[in-house]
Amino acid sequence: MPSRSDQRRQLRARRRALSERERLQRSAALCRQLAGQNLFRSATRIAVYLPADGEVDTQTLIELCWSTRKKVYLPVLVPFLDNRLWFARYRPDTRLVCNRFGIAEPEIVHRQRIAPHALDLVLAPLVGFDHHGNRLGMGGGFYDRSFAFVLGRKHWRKPQLVGLAYDFQQLPSLPPQPWDVPLTAVATDAEFHRFAN
Repeated sequence: MPSRSDQRRQLRARRRALSERERLQRSAALCRQLAGQNLFRSATRIAVYLPADGEVDTQTLIELCWSTRKKVYLPVLVPFLDNRLWFARYRPDTRLVCNRFGIAEPEIVHRQRIAPHALDLVLAPLVGFDHHGNRLGMGGGFYDRSFAFVLGRKHWRKPQLVGLAYDFQQLPSLPPQPWDVPLTAVATDAEFHRFAN
Protein backbone atom coordinates (compact mmCIF):
# COMPACT_ATOMS: atom_id res chain seq x y z
CA MET A 1 0.00 0.00 0.00
CA PRO A 2 1.39 3.45 -0.86
CA SER A 3 2.31 5.73 2.04
CA ARG A 4 0.11 8.69 2.95
CA SER A 5 2.74 10.98 1.47
CA ASP A 6 2.67 9.10 -1.84
CA GLN A 7 -1.13 9.07 -1.92
CA ARG A 8 -1.20 12.77 -1.15
CA ARG A 9 1.30 13.57 -3.91
CA GLN A 10 -0.55 11.47 -6.53
CA LEU A 11 -4.00 12.83 -5.72
CA ARG A 12 -2.84 16.44 -5.61
CA ALA A 13 -1.21 16.00 -9.03
CA ARG A 14 -4.41 14.52 -10.44
CA ARG A 15 -6.45 17.39 -8.98
CA ARG A 16 -4.14 20.00 -10.49
CA ALA A 17 -4.28 18.24 -13.88
CA LEU A 18 -7.99 19.02 -14.29
CA SER A 19 -8.71 21.77 -16.79
CA GLU A 20 -10.44 24.88 -15.44
CA ARG A 21 -13.59 23.93 -17.37
CA GLU A 22 -13.65 20.39 -15.97
CA ARG A 23 -12.98 21.63 -12.43
CA LEU A 24 -15.91 24.07 -12.64
CA GLN A 25 -18.23 21.44 -14.15
CA ARG A 26 -17.35 18.92 -11.45
CA SER A 27 -17.69 21.57 -8.73
CA ALA A 28 -21.17 22.52 -10.01
CA ALA A 29 -22.21 18.84 -9.97
CA LEU A 30 -20.95 18.54 -6.39
CA CYS A 31 -22.95 21.63 -5.41
CA ARG A 32 -26.11 20.01 -6.76
CA GLN A 33 -25.36 16.83 -4.77
CA LEU A 34 -24.89 18.75 -1.54
CA ALA A 35 -27.75 21.24 -1.98
CA GLY A 36 -30.27 18.40 -1.90
CA GLN A 37 -29.06 17.09 1.45
CA ASN A 38 -30.98 17.85 4.65
CA LEU A 39 -27.80 18.52 6.63
CA PHE A 40 -27.05 21.38 4.21
CA ARG A 41 -30.61 22.71 4.02
CA SER A 42 -31.02 22.74 7.82
CA ALA A 43 -27.65 24.39 8.59
CA THR A 44 -27.48 28.10 9.41
CA ARG A 45 -23.79 28.63 10.19
CA ILE A 46 -21.69 27.02 7.48
CA ALA A 47 -17.90 26.99 7.24
CA VAL A 48 -16.45 26.65 3.77
CA TYR A 49 -13.01 27.28 2.26
CA LEU A 50 -11.60 29.20 -0.68
CA PRO A 51 -9.96 26.70 -3.06
CA ALA A 52 -6.24 26.32 -3.64
CA ASP A 53 -4.09 23.69 -5.34
CA GLY A 54 -6.87 22.36 -7.59
CA GLU A 55 -9.42 21.84 -4.80
CA VAL A 56 -13.14 21.78 -5.50
CA ASP A 57 -14.34 25.30 -6.34
CA THR A 58 -16.72 26.51 -3.63
CA GLN A 59 -17.99 29.76 -5.16
CA THR A 60 -21.34 28.26 -6.26
CA LEU A 61 -21.88 26.85 -2.75
CA ILE A 62 -21.00 30.18 -1.15
CA GLU A 63 -23.43 32.05 -3.40
CA LEU A 64 -26.14 29.47 -2.67
CA CYS A 65 -25.59 30.02 1.06
CA TRP A 66 -25.80 33.79 0.69
CA SER A 67 -28.96 33.57 -1.43
CA THR A 68 -30.67 31.39 1.20
CA ARG A 69 -29.60 33.66 4.09
CA LYS A 70 -27.13 31.24 5.61
CA LYS A 71 -24.13 32.67 7.45
CA VAL A 72 -20.86 31.77 5.73
CA TYR A 73 -17.56 31.45 7.60
CA LEU A 74 -14.05 30.93 6.29
CA PRO A 75 -11.14 29.35 8.18
CA VAL A 76 -8.54 31.74 9.56
CA LEU A 77 -5.20 30.63 10.97
CA VAL A 78 -4.98 31.28 14.70
CA PRO A 79 -1.90 33.48 15.09
CA PHE A 80 -0.83 32.25 18.53
CA LEU A 81 -1.77 28.53 18.34
CA ASP A 82 0.02 26.22 15.93
CA ASN A 83 -2.14 24.46 13.37
CA ARG A 84 -5.51 25.67 14.67
CA LEU A 85 -8.35 27.48 12.99
CA TRP A 86 -10.85 30.16 13.87
CA PHE A 87 -13.77 30.85 11.58
CA ALA A 88 -14.57 34.39 10.43
CA ARG A 89 -17.78 35.65 8.85
CA TYR A 90 -17.58 35.98 5.07
CA ARG A 91 -19.83 38.34 3.13
CA PRO A 92 -19.56 39.66 -0.44
CA ASP A 93 -17.81 42.80 0.85
CA THR A 94 -15.40 41.05 3.27
CA ARG A 95 -11.81 42.19 2.92
CA LEU A 96 -9.47 39.25 2.29
CA VAL A 97 -5.77 39.00 3.05
CA CYS A 98 -3.30 36.19 2.32
CA ASN A 99 -2.13 34.04 5.19
CA ARG A 100 1.38 32.58 5.53
CA PHE A 101 0.51 29.86 2.98
CA GLY A 102 -0.71 32.39 0.42
CA ILE A 103 -4.36 31.39 0.92
CA ALA A 104 -6.97 34.16 1.11
CA GLU A 105 -8.79 34.53 4.40
CA PRO A 106 -10.91 37.28 5.98
CA GLU A 107 -9.02 40.07 7.66
CA ILE A 108 -9.60 39.35 11.34
CA VAL A 109 -12.38 41.27 13.02
CA HIS A 110 -12.60 39.66 16.45
CA ARG A 111 -16.33 40.16 16.93
CA GLN A 112 -17.00 38.35 13.65
CA ARG A 113 -15.10 35.16 14.42
CA ILE A 114 -16.54 32.08 16.04
CA ALA A 115 -15.12 28.92 17.55
CA PRO A 116 -15.36 25.62 15.65
CA HIS A 117 -17.99 24.20 18.04
CA ALA A 118 -20.42 27.04 17.17
CA LEU A 119 -20.74 25.94 13.53
CA ASP A 120 -23.58 23.78 12.20
CA LEU A 121 -21.81 22.46 9.12
CA VAL A 122 -18.17 22.42 8.05
CA LEU A 123 -17.39 21.89 4.37
CA ALA A 124 -13.79 20.77 4.51
CA PRO A 125 -11.19 20.39 1.79
CA LEU A 126 -9.43 17.07 1.50
CA VAL A 127 -6.89 15.23 -0.61
CA GLY A 128 -8.41 11.76 -0.21
CA PHE A 129 -11.07 9.81 1.68
CA ASP A 130 -12.22 6.24 2.12
CA HIS A 131 -15.61 4.52 2.51
CA HIS A 132 -15.37 4.74 6.34
CA GLY A 133 -15.15 8.55 6.44
CA ASN A 134 -11.42 8.73 7.04
CA ARG A 135 -9.92 11.90 5.58
CA LEU A 136 -6.49 12.47 4.05
CA GLY A 137 -5.70 16.16 4.40
CA MET A 138 -2.72 18.25 3.37
CA GLY A 139 -0.72 17.01 6.35
CA GLY A 140 -0.77 20.08 8.60
CA GLY A 141 -3.45 18.80 10.97
CA PHE A 142 -5.41 22.08 11.03
CA TYR A 143 -8.87 20.51 10.82
CA ASP A 144 -8.02 17.57 13.10
CA ARG A 145 -6.70 19.86 15.83
CA SER A 146 -9.50 22.38 15.48
CA PHE A 147 -12.24 19.74 15.67
CA ALA A 148 -10.56 17.30 18.07
CA PHE A 149 -13.32 18.01 20.61
CA VAL A 150 -15.70 15.75 18.65
CA LEU A 151 -13.48 12.71 19.31
CA GLY A 152 -14.52 12.65 22.97
CA ARG A 153 -18.24 12.58 22.16
CA LYS A 154 -20.21 9.38 21.60
CA HIS A 155 -22.82 11.22 19.54
CA TRP A 156 -22.66 14.77 18.34
CA ARG A 157 -25.13 16.86 16.44
CA LYS A 158 -22.90 19.69 15.35
CA PRO A 159 -20.83 20.60 13.68
CA GLN A 160 -21.33 18.08 10.91
CA LEU A 161 -18.04 17.65 9.01
CA VAL A 162 -18.49 17.08 5.29
CA GLY A 163 -15.56 16.69 2.94
CA LEU A 164 -15.69 18.11 -0.59
CA ALA A 165 -13.88 16.05 -3.23
CA TYR A 166 -13.81 14.87 -6.81
CA ASP A 167 -14.96 11.26 -7.18
CA PHE A 168 -11.43 10.09 -8.10
CA GLN A 169 -10.19 11.13 -4.64
CA GLN A 170 -11.84 8.11 -3.01
CA LEU A 171 -9.28 5.55 -1.85
CA PRO A 172 -9.86 1.87 -1.01
CA SER A 173 -8.65 2.32 2.56
CA LEU A 174 -7.03 4.91 4.82
CA PRO A 175 -5.85 3.46 8.13
CA PRO A 176 -6.97 6.06 10.71
CA GLN A 177 -4.58 7.70 13.12
CA PRO A 178 -5.74 8.25 16.74
CA TRP A 179 -6.01 12.02 16.17
CA ASP A 180 -8.00 11.81 12.91
CA VAL A 181 -11.44 13.39 13.11
CA PRO A 182 -13.91 11.30 11.06
CA LEU A 183 -16.16 12.88 8.47
CA THR A 184 -19.95 12.75 8.66
CA ALA A 185 -20.10 12.60 4.87
CA VAL A 186 -18.29 13.44 1.64
CA ALA A 187 -19.93 15.21 -1.29
CA THR A 188 -18.38 14.49 -4.68
CA ASP A 189 -19.33 15.35 -8.22
CA ALA A 190 -20.73 11.81 -8.61
CA GLU A 191 -22.55 11.10 -5.33
CA PHE A 192 -23.07 11.89 -1.66
CA HIS A 193 -21.38 9.45 0.75
CA ARG A 194 -22.86 9.31 4.26
CA PHE A 195 -20.85 7.52 6.97
CA ALA A 196 -21.92 5.81 10.20
CA ASN A 197 -19.82 7.56 12.85
